[in-house]
Amino acid sequence: MKAIASGLAVVGLLAGSACTAEPPQASAPAATATTAERPAPASPVASPGTSGTSGTPALTVEQAQAALIDEGDLGVPWTATDGTATWHDGLLKAATGQADCQRLLEGLYTDELLGTPAGPQAATALDDGDDAAQLRYQVDASRSADVERTLAWLRTLPRTCGQFTAQTTAAGTEAVQITDAGLPNDLGDARQGLRMTLTAQPTATDAPTTLTLDVAVVRVGDDAIVLTAGALGTLPDDTTEQALDIGAQRLAQVREKGRAQA
Repeated sequence: MKAIASGLAVVGLLAGSACTAEPPQASAPAATATTAERPAPASPVASPGTSGTSGTPALTVEQAQAALIDEGDLGVPWTATDGTATWHDGLLKAATGQADCQRLLEGLYTDELLGTPAGPQAATALDDGDDAAQLRYQVDASRSADVERTLAWLRTLPRTCGQFTAQTTAAGTEAVQITDAGLPNDLGDARQGLRMTLTAQPTATDAPTTLTLDVAVVRVGDDAIVLTAGALGTLPDDTTEQALDIGAQRLAQVREKGRAQA
C-alpha cells in the first residue's frame, strides 16, 4: 500500500523544537514538492554578500535552491512528492527518556536536525511509489563549526542510542535500532550517515510496522546537506549515496560559480 499521505504539500520548514522527554506538540509540516526557503536572518554571517567562516560569501536563497536535487537526478521511479509520508507522524512523533535519542527523534520529526539555521535554506521531497519510500533533501547555509558539532554528535548515536524504545502518539511502543551507515570518505568535506529501523506493533493482533530510515548530514565548506530517506517497503540500496554524491557536487559547483561572479 502506498505510504504517502494524500494531503497537499505545504511550502515552508517547521522550526526545530526543544529536546524534552515529551512528544513534540507541533504538527509535522507536509513535505515540499518544490523548493522551500527560509529568508536569511539579519545576522552578518547569514546575510547574502557577507563572508562565512571560511571567508567565502554566505549562501544565498537562490544558490540554496539551485543546489537541490530533483527527480531527474535519481530517475524512475522517483517523482515529486504527493505529500508527507504517513510514517512521518506515525513513527517519528515519539518520546523516549533518553536525551540524545529524544533529540534525534525531534530533529527528524521537525526536519531541523541541524537546529535553527544560520541563514537561508531550501528543501525538496521526492516519492518512490514502487517502494513506498520518501526522500527529503535540504540545503542549509551554516557555519562549519556548527555542522561539525552536529556530525560529532551523530557519530556517537550508534553507541548511545544503538537500541532503545519510544512511545509514539499513533502506533504504540516502537523499538528503534541505529547503526553507522558508512558513507564514502570522499563525500563532501565531512559527513556522517545513520541507518535506523523503527518497528511498532500497535496491538497484539496487529502485524508489526517497520520503517527503514537513512539519515545523513554532509558538510560542503560552510554549508550543509541534510538527507532523510525512508520506506515501509524496501529502501533502494544506492539511493542515499547517489543523492548525496550528486548533491555535494552540485553545491560545490554553485559555490564556485558564485565566487567566479563575485
